[in-house]
Amino acid sequence: MRNNFNHFETWVFLVLQLSKVTGLTEATFLRLIKPLPVLPKKGYKPALTLPLQSLHNELFGDKEQLKRRTSQDELVRLGRNVAKQLSCIDHIQNVSVEKQHLSFQVSVPEITQTILQDVHKQGDQYGFQPKPWQQWKRKKIVVEFSSPNIAKPFHAGHLRSTLIGHFVANLCSQLGHDVVRLNYLGDWGTQFGLLAVGFQKYGSVKELSQNPIQHLFNVYVKINSASKKDPKIMEAARKFFTAMEQGDADSLAVWKRFREFSIKEYISTYQKLGIGFDAYQGESQYGEMAQDVLSVLREQSLIQKSEEGTSVMDLSDYLKSMSTATLAKSDGSSLYLTRDVAAAIDRHQQYRFHRMIYVVDKSQENHLKQLTAILKKMQFSWAEGIEHVPFGRVLGMQTRTGDVVLLEDILEEVKNRMLERMKAKETTKDVANPEDVAQCLGISALILQDLKASLISDYKFDWERILESQGDTGVFLQYTHARLKSIEANYEYEMRDSISTEVLSEPEAEQLIWHIAQFDDAVQNSFDEMEPKHIVAYILRLSRLASRAAQTLRVRGSERNLAESRLHLLVSARKVLSNGMRVLGMRPLDEM
Repeated sequence: MRNNFNHFETWVFLVLQLSKVTGLTEATFLRLIKPLPVLPKKGYKPALTLPLQSLHNELFGDKEQLKRRTSQDELVRLGRNVAKQLSCIDHIQNVSVEKQHLSFQVSVPEITQTILQDVHKQGDQYGFQPKPWQQWKRKKIVVEFSSPNIAKPFHAGHLRSTLIGHFVANLCSQLGHDVVRLNYLGDWGTQFGLLAVGFQKYGSVKELSQNPIQHLFNVYVKINSASKKDPKIMEAARKFFTAMEQGDADSLAVWKRFREFSIKEYISTYQKLGIGFDAYQGESQYGEMAQDVLSVLREQSLIQKSEEGTSVMDLSDYLKSMSTATLAKSDGSSLYLTRDVAAAIDRHQQYRFHRMIYVVDKSQENHLKQLTAILKKMQFSWAEGIEHVPFGRVLGMQTRTGDVVLLEDILEEVKNRMLERMKAKETTKDVANPEDVAQCLGISALILQDLKASLISDYKFDWERILESQGDTGVFLQYTHARLKSIEANYEYEMRDSISTEVLSEPEAEQLIWHIAQFDDAVQNSFDEMEPKHIVAYILRLSRLASRAAQTLRVRGSERNLAESRLHLLVSARKVLSNGMRVLGMRPLDEM
């Protein structure tokens, strides 16, 4: 398979020589050698780098040696000794010791043709193909994300799960895996009894059909407030839910109506985000299965009765903290954890997954640890494939009136704010559908704000900052993409496999080319860590480099051969930017 890191042959020859000189395995150097990121400083030269401390550890890494830090002089001597034993390697201009790295300066003009050819040929697959030395196997991956509670608001926390889960699913799919996108609804529990009682008192069939999520939320808030003053309301709610659990047709009909109306509106909202799901599941599906799980656990003597009469499981073999899990109430009814165990078993039977990824906030960490431990104790080997992608909270996401809002309100507000900015700017072009452009820009802004830092961190939401067209924002990415597309549209040119790359000798061109070559590293880092920040940082830098190149490397007015080579480079940059934006969940705009 062709490697899209483009200086593959150079890399391999370098690895072979280093292995021969040092006696270390080729795999060691494939792991250690990295491209030097493009740095915005004078005198930057594209290079491959080998960290000398890591090389020293591989060569002399006994435990006693690793206890002390190797001196700078020792590392320099090691680097110079290795460098002088290397023979000439194609496309490597110079080998030098730079601080604590062995640096192999790359001749970018000599590899430019291959890099740009790969972008042109691979198109939307560029950056997502494995290196030839990487062992790759297509896997079945189930990603559970979004998962709102029907009786509660679809708020900023669900937005995070939705955006992050969409990215995780996109990334796995782009890398060639078979991905199932799963939305696991909170559609069961006593809150439905409370909601049903509330609907009898405050509900409107007309409003339910027009705006189900908002109306059910309003009803829930009212009845929840009233229940604190009147204990009879909670008693009625429990009675209603008990009827649901016992299969009462009238009670289930009310529940089913709430669920169906809500899912219909969820789908409409997800469509605005460009998100779809392969399956909608819910807690309600796993009541009976949860009882089956409890029966199996009793037969295997894996659960005991606590003093309170609840059914508990000892997980101390797997967990140091939270080592006792409660799986059933004293009356024998199942809990959320039990239903999650049943759901995991059912999903593996249905999908035969290799990985089951839960995209839920960090407060669920102990819950998922217990879930995994229970499945392992039940001797399910596939439980090793259960993963948690945790994330922090969003702070400060309110409307101008200060209210915490539903997702639909967030999307409406970000669109309206973006429209105001578009109208206020004289440089804004007349577009065919300004509302659609504003919606797309607003969603891009939300996505970048959400994905650019470590997912585990809480972050402060800033309405004004995210909509800026300059700086590290989604709007800046869209502006760059539209600008590059405009340059492409204004010059009649058919993309060819071969161009005159020797004319792309300016620093702006070389740095952009070298950065384009590193996209697959950002993709791999994001996949290894399940962290979008690597791709975000990559495309933000790509946008800055492409913007500077577009300003410096003029296409219009240049001699034809030079103009076509420059345009080929800018088109390649736009295609890679588009690939990065799409995997994050953005829809790249051609004009704005």
